[in-house]
Amino acid sequence: MATVSPTPLLKDELDIVIPTIRNLDFLEMWRPFFQPYHLIIVQDGDPSKVIKVPEGFDYELYNRNDINKILGPKASCISFKDSACRCFGYMVSKKKYIYTIDDDCFVAKDPSGKDINALDQHIKNLLCPSTPFFFNTLYDPYRDGADFVRGYPFSLREGVHTAVSHGLWLNIPDYDAPTQLVKPLERNTRYVDAIMTIPKGSLFPMCGMNLAFNRELIGPAMYFGLMGDGQPIGRYDDMWAGWCTKVICDHLGLGVKTGLPYIWHSKASNPFVNLKKEYKGIYWQEELIPFFQSVTLPKDCTTVQKCYIEISKQVKVKLGKVDDYFNKLADAMVTWIEAWDELNPSGVKPAELPNGASK
Repeated sequence: MATVSPTPLLKDELDIVIPTIRNLDFLEMWRPFFQPYHLIIVQDGDPSKVIKVPEGFDYELYNRNDINKILGPKASCISFKDSACRCFGYMVSKKKYIYTIDDDCFVAKDPSGKDINALDQHIKNLLCPSTPFFFNTLYDPYRDGADFVRGYPFSLREGVHTAVSHGLWLNIPDYDAPTQLVKPLERNTRYVDAIMTIPKGSLFPMCGMNLAFNRELIGPAMYFGLMGDGQPIGRYDDMWAGWCTKVICDHLGLGVKTGLPYIWHSKASNPFVNLKKEYKGIYWQEELIPFFQSVTLPKDCTTVQKCYIEISKQVKVKLGKVDDYFNKLADAMVTWIEAWDELNPSGVKPAELPNGASK
């Protein structure tokens, strides 16, 4: 049986956000690691369906009716019938840190056969500085057995705050539909014992199934966009959040780490269904990547919210002509920030919210 340290790290400062449409039996496997923490479960799909959560977990459960009640007309910015709905959990959390995981992600084992406490590793990543301005060839210089290599500027060795910890997955890789179709049997069996800071100026494809971030530093940028029901695109929710977040982290001098920890991704989604959701995104991303590579934020964008509103304006001007969807998305980005600020007034602890089913 896996064990955890007697006093879990950040026990009262971290929420675990899980989007789901099914009973959360997968939590049994995570019990040794997750039970001390508060869970925010965002139920997607039919709000009348009862989602069962194993006994002994401390959780809030929000369904679509709760989202509509809490956000009113602004609920239009939260996606429906898509795991992008998880970002509602980020908005209503009252904690400094967030860990989000999908319900088809299980505990992985390291090469010695020991269960990996993914949450513990994410917390270590977030509490440790990042080095986005100069690459250390020994990857993370703050890990045991590593340090800054010869030639690394001493003025940069203090590092910067880590805003995002992006974890990886064993077994089913996080592929797009065309790659899934040509490599249906491929499995990721490579466990690479490495963590690195993604350099300033480099974008990356962020996967939302095993992700942690400092909500106070970067939370308002973690908007997973308009996806799923009624939208022409899906499966780009975490990508969109990742591109916006990285541009803002670069501007504000924050770090993003990727690598450990691994989780076990248990099942492949249907590539034909995925292709239908993704095909516009695969086409549009050839415009989206150059857009994000060229985004510049003015000096007076000193908060995440100001940065995000500025990006939304540029989305409208430059991507609105690619497709009208981006005009709607730009408006939703503004709505998201307005809703975030209503629920999280700056300098004031977020107000207590009416929960869906609270336990």
